[in-house]
Amino acid sequence: MSRIESRMDVLGGKPCVAGTRMPVRDVLAYLAAGDSVDDLVAAFPYLKREDIMACLAYAAALTDQPLVIAAE
Repeated sequence: MSRIESRMDVLGGKPCVAGTRMPVRDVLAYLAAGDSVDDLVAAFPYLKREDIMACLAYAAALTDQPLVIAAE
């Protein structure tokens, strides 16, 4: 997922589209709100379709992580 990066000097390490300050979370929120990929590319010209697909792939990969619950 080289289109997604997480750097401490960019938004405190939140995962972003590489080379931008666009958080993966914001891309996903726009899509969840009903915006299309074409809407996002038009609104944010520095995003490419591949960037948006990488955000979706990143989110999908996170759902495959085990849930760890701390014992009390």
